[in-house]
Amino acid sequence: MSPHKVRLSLRILLAAAVVAAVGAVLAAGLRTQASSGGAGTATLPVTQELNKPVPALSGKTLQGQPFDVDALRGRVVVINVMASWCAPCRAELPTLAAAAQRFDADDVRIVGLAMRDDTGDALALLRETDAERLTVIADPDGTRAVELGVRGVPETFVVDRSGNLRLHAFGPITGEWLDKHLRRLDST
Repeated sequence: MSPHKVRLSLRILLAAAVVAAVGAVLAAGLRTQASSGGAGTATLPVTQELNKPVPALSGKTLQGQPFDVDALRGRVVVINVMASWCAPCRAELPTLAAAAQRFDADDVRIVGLAMRDDTGDALALLRETDAERLTVIADPDGTRAVELGVRGVPETFVVDRSGNLRLHAFGPITGEWLDKHLRRLDST
């Protein structure tokens, strides 16, 4: 084997080892974050606390209406990043729709962000899951979701009344998750 091929082979092996090591570290970190109590079982969603300004989030809803998160200052805003091609998103949408009605009087607004989705497919999903009353912003190229810090779908962000991101949940949320975190956020 030529010296060039040996060096190339060593570089490839080194790169593979680095990728494997990084993957193992990330997987161990997620297992540690997701474990609950001493049982070691993973629970979703994994929730991260934040304290930073919400990035600019404006655009058109799926129905073509203008939307700007800054107009909701003074309310708690739950931003759920979803897509019609995402099975867990489909499963959590009825929970979000019910919560939107339940929390409406409490000055909590639940908003969807249809990431990398076709408008027609996203609207069909809302119809199928009885979530047509939700405000959902179109994000066909995913740039708004990336600006929020999304790594996949579904993910949920909670913005406090001052316009700061306070929570980031990885994975599908439940009504219990919303009750717990929105009540805690409202008391601070």
